[in-house]
Amino acid sequence: MNKRLHKNIRTIYLLGFFHSFMVVVPVFVPLLQGYGLSMSQVMQTQALFALTIALFEVPSGYLADLWGRRNAILVGSALNALGFLSLLGADSFVDFLFYEFLLGLGFSLISGTDLALLYDTEVYLHENRLPGGAGASRSLSRLIAVEAGASGVAGIAASLLLLWSLDALVLVQAFTGLAPLLLALVLVEVPRPRAQQGHRDNARQVFALLLFGKPVVLWTAFAIAVFGLLAVYAFWIYQKHWEFHGIAIDHFGYIWAAFALTVSLAARYASNLEQYLGTRRLLYLVGLLPLCGLVGMALSSGWAGVLFGFAIQFSRGLSMSLFYEALNRRVPGDFRATVNSLVSLAVRAVFIVTGPLLGVALDSLGVNSTLLLLAAVFAPLIFVVLLPLLARIHREESADNPQAAPAA
Repeated sequence: MNKRLHKNIRTIYLLGFFHSFMVVVPVFVPLLQGYGLSMSQVMQTQALFALTIALFEVPSGYLADLWGRRNAILVGSALNALGFLSLLGADSFVDFLFYEFLLGLGFSLISGTDLALLYDTEVYLHENRLPGGAGASRSLSRLIAVEAGASGVAGIAASLLLLWSLDALVLVQAFTGLAPLLLALVLVEVPRPRAQQGHRDNARQVFALLLFGKPVVLWTAFAIAVFGLLAVYAFWIYQKHWEFHGIAIDHFGYIWAAFALTVSLAARYASNLEQYLGTRRLLYLVGLLPLCGLVGMALSSGWAGVLFGFAIQFSRGLSMSLFYEALNRRVPGDFRATVNSLVSLAVRAVFIVTGPLLGVALDSLGVNSTLLLLAAVFAPLIFVVLLPLLARIHREESADNPQAAPAA
């Protein structure tokens, strides 16, 4: 049993790799436009994806806490595999909506559950003094780095497959989409006591934890939501931005790979950078970088605009590693998947409404004006979230270490 638990860590890394190895993503916008979809329709497919996750994210996270992380990941991987297989015959707006619906169901079951299972495994091995991985916090950073690295590899693969055709991309995606389902069969559930109270009491305890528990938990959740939403917007603007500035589609995959590698390295070394700069300076850097990236992309042309995108990606890697580790460290194991799902829900819920509006803005205002609009909206949001978070981190540290309070 202990050996199988130890293998959980490596298996979850592999799961994260193949879940993020999506060769269709670096050219998804041109792919759908090739079937006659407008940018507005492209964003409508993503709004359906977000709506599906919004409806099932929290129930699936709760089920993962209640019935087991392994079962949730297994069912989610099966749904994702069906979604990728459906892409083989997709050639209309309705077909792509169905594809996004299946993926939304699958990702809602997996999102947050893999993080919770990885964290549970590391904590169990540590508490029982068994050989484990790198520790709970470092394992989360490594998982984020692995997922970002997988996106980079997928980007390179996409550019190479484009030498044949877009159909080759879809075929490879359908094949590799089966890998997570096979890996999920190897996972082992971590032994942990199940809560004996009713569903209403569980829900009350989760919301009490978020709203009235440690203040850092709530503000960390807000930070994840704000930075996650910004990353989703940038994610769907990148390809349109490159297309607008005359970057050849053959280069999209390589740029995507470099962007993903940036996220991977930032996530991998976030804790080291925090030790060097300190939490306050690092959080200010996390807040300033995406704003500089948005404005730089809007005011630059050609490859110079592409380079500014790296600032957004570097901030993304840092924020994911720092915020998710901080959140999971403060949340009890019984509700870890539920809380992770609630945070993801916040991003998806806002995107349901604003995603199609982003598509309309891109079609009507253009790429550069849309980027400046996003910078104007997110500049106050970022600092409204970061300043209270820093204040509450300081209070928590002072409470935990009263002797250090005067010096701080």
